[in-house]
Amino acid sequence: MLWVSLPTVTDDDPSGDWTAAGVFRSAPGVYRIPLPLPNDGLRAVNVYAVADAGGWTMVDSGWAIDEARDLLEKSLAALGSGLGDVRRFLITHAHRDHYTLASVLRREYGTRVLLGAGEKPNLDVVADPARPAREPDRTRLLRCGAAALVEEIGRSGPWPRPEPEEWQAPDEWIADRAVITLGEQADVRSLTAVETPGHTRGHLVFADDAHELLFAGDHVLPRITPSIGLQPAPVASPLGQFLDSLRLVRARPDADLLPAHGPVGGRVHARVEELLAHHDVRLAQCRDAVAAGNPTAWEVARVLRWTRREHRFDDMNLFNRMLAVLETVAHLDVLADLGELTRTETDDPGTGAPLATYTA
Repeated sequence: MLWVSLPTVTDDDPSGDWTAAGVFRSAPGVYRIPLPLPNDGLRAVNVYAVADAGGWTMVDSGWAIDEARDLLEKSLAALGSGLGDVRRFLITHAHRDHYTLASVLRREYGTRVLLGAGEKPNLDVVADPARPAREPDRTRLLRCGAAALVEEIGRSGPWPRPEPEEWQAPDEWIADRAVITLGEQADVRSLTAVETPGHTRGHLVFADDAHELLFAGDHVLPRITPSIGLQPAPVASPLGQFLDSLRLVRARPDADLLPAHGPVGGRVHARVEELLAHHDVRLAQCRDAVAAGNPTAWEVARVLRWTRREHRFDDMNLFNRMLAVLETVAHLDVLADLGELTRTETDDPGTGAPLATYTA
């Protein structure tokens, strides 16, 4: 996907195609810039240019591919600026569609990159030179009873090794509730970094309470539910963290939702309620599937339907089936922690790996 013409600056229209190239005025001094992604699922990521003293602060950066870099450069040109006018990148979390372009641009322009302190374990794993080429967590999938999926992944060949220059440590680790000041004198804007673990262990949202705006990253998305716990350094209950983080955001002042994927235009509290309700339904579906005689996350995932389009498990590609199994076990573990299911940890006689089974 390539864009060659200079994007135009227009007011954001939630009814339009949110992935279309352009520079969209989402609020005074805030511009949404959709950048392309090199896959068939999510087609774009929203990065936000926020007016700052002598330039811009960007919330997220995009994937380090030529198409995204070129479009970001053209988009800033439409605002009368260049890549060298970006003072800093505030990164919501260490996934490559949010972090890697900032890491690359820093080497060329000296732009500061800031990331939540809770993401350090993830970045340490990705950046470890002794780590083998990236591959899904075999142990976690085997614990789910997904030996067949592990075999299929093995047949697909090695996964690409991370590029070291894309995953260097940030210039600054952002603490929970840190206040970041933009602008100067009469045009000061304050963003509060709020730690919202779940999608990743150190995910941040940035709250502009004075203007009722929330730069929500992947924590609150308007049309889809974010993947849970897809990260190099896993935690015990990523879904438990995510649900707690949703409730935390709901307890804060309501705001206009500025998501990383999807259109702007909704309010945060309303969407949080929808996401909590969705996971209540999913938890009930998982509990019912176990009661019907499906004792592992692999078996439960295969009887559930997936995405808004209600896809069958076997109709999805390899990566999304892996996500589905990991999200299913996250739901089952929450149910076990709540006492609604009984979890038993044994060794699988077939693989010798730890295996979690669940009973109602």
